[in-house]
Amino acid sequence: MGREINIGNIKIGGNNGFFLIAGPCVIENEEITFEIAKELKKITSEEKIPFIFKASFDKANRTSIHSFRGPGLKEGLRILKEIKESLNIPVTTDVHCVYQIDKVSEVVDIIQIPAFLSRQTDLLISAGKTGKPVNVKKGQFLAPWDVKNVIEKIESTGNRNILLTERGTCFGYNRLVVDFCSLPIMRSFGYPVIFDATHSVQQPGAKGDSSGGNREFVPYLAKAAVAAGVDGIFMEVHPEPEKALSDGPNMLELERLKPLLKTLKRIEEAVKDGERKDT
Repeated sequence: MGREINIGNIKIGGNNGFFLIAGPCVIENEEITFEIAKELKKITSEEKIPFIFKASFDKANRTSIHSFRGPGLKEGLRILKEIKESLNIPVTTDVHCVYQIDKVSEVVDIIQIPAFLSRQTDLLISAGKTGKPVNVKKGQFLAPWDVKNVIEKIESTGNRNILLTERGTCFGYNRLVVDFCSLPIMRSFGYPVIFDATHSVQQPGAKGDSSGGNREFVPYLAKAAVAAGVDGIFMEVHPEPEKALSDGPNMLELERLKPLLKTLKRIEEAVKDGERKDT
C-alpha cells in the first residue's frame, strides 16, 4: 500500500478509492472555465468521487508560435483562485519556470510538473521546497523505473507529498502508447500514481502546426487503468472539444464524463471485491 496524501479535505493514495483531476486544457476565458468547474463539481459530488480542478494559465509548449497559450500567470491565477474559493474545490495547474513557483504555490493545492520538464532538477527542487504536493507527469521519454530519480530530487527537499502521472510513451513519430505495467512499477516506489487518460491518446504534432488525438479511446484506457489499481484518473474535458483552443482532439466531451465515471466506479468495486475473495 502506498503513501496517503492529504489534499485539502481529500485523502488520496493508500487504501482510498480513485480520485479525479479534471478540467479544460487551458483557461480559455473566465466564463467557460467556471462553467466547466461547476459542472465537474456537480458530477463528482453526485458520484461521490474526490475531485481536483485543473486548468493551465499558460501552455508554454504549444507546437506553433501562433497557437493560443492562455491568459498568463497573473490573470490565470486570479481565475483559479476565484474557482477554488467560490466553489470550495482544490485546484492544480502546471509550472514551466522556477520564477512561477512561489506565485503558483500561493493559490494551488498541487503543483504540476509537465511531462517535458519532468527531469528539470531546479524546477523539481523549487516545487519541492514549497511543501505543497507535487504531481510529476512522467516524460514521454522516460521508463517507469526512471521516476525513482525524479522522486529523489523532490525528496531531497524534505517533501514527501509526491504524485506520479503516467501519460503515455513515445512510439515512433506523432504517436504515443501506454504500457500498463508502468502503473504498478511506479506505485512500487511508495507514492500515489495517476493515469492521464486524455494525453495518452494525443498524437504529438500530428497536424503539422498542432497535435492530433483519438478521444474515442479515452474510456478504454481509463477503464484499464482503474482495473490495474491506479490511485487517480486525470482527464481534460470540454463542452465542445472541437472548438477548444488547445488539445481539442484528445479531450473528452463533458457530457460523456458522468457515465464513464459510473463505469469506473463499478470496475474499481469489482476489482476490490475480487481481491477480498482471493484473500
